[in-house]
Amino acid sequence: MRLAARGFNRSLQIRLNTQNVTFGQWIFLRILWKEDGLSQRELSERAHLTEPTAHTALLRMEELGYIVRRNVEGNKRRQHAFLTPRGWELRDLLEPLAIEANDLAVAGLSEEEQRTLRKALALIIRNLERDEAEAARRGIRVPPTKGKSTPDQIG
Repeated sequence: MRLAARGFNRSLQIRLNTQNVTFGQWIFLRILWKEDGLSQRELSERAHLTEPTAHTALLRMEELGYIVRRNVEGNKRRQHAFLTPRGWELRDLLEPLAIEANDLAVAGLSEEEQRTLRKALALIIRNLERDEAEAARRGIRVPPTKGKSTPDQIG
């Protein structure tokens, strides 16, 4: 599964690069296309990424003109990200690239096999999310991986 996810992400990144969009930016754009105006915290939670990672990506997206960040509801500390016209335009350019990568990934599978695969992957995701939530209730958190690797994690 890890190799399939890695291969898919790389295939999509190849396509996103044609529009100078990184995989991380793609993740945030997809979220904002569904729900524009989220805070950095809300974006990081939906993307399952840390707030510092979200902050860095959002700064770059703002520099590129994909989003603007501003305060809302009188809250001077919390900034929300809003798509610019360019950010909205990217949707028409990028979504077909994602569809292309998806189609490539399932080439050779019948419609029934594709439905079975999607159903199985959804179940796997739910099982793993439940496992993580149960661990969190017991006070066990996923350890940070940045800068830390053990010999069995390499390769």
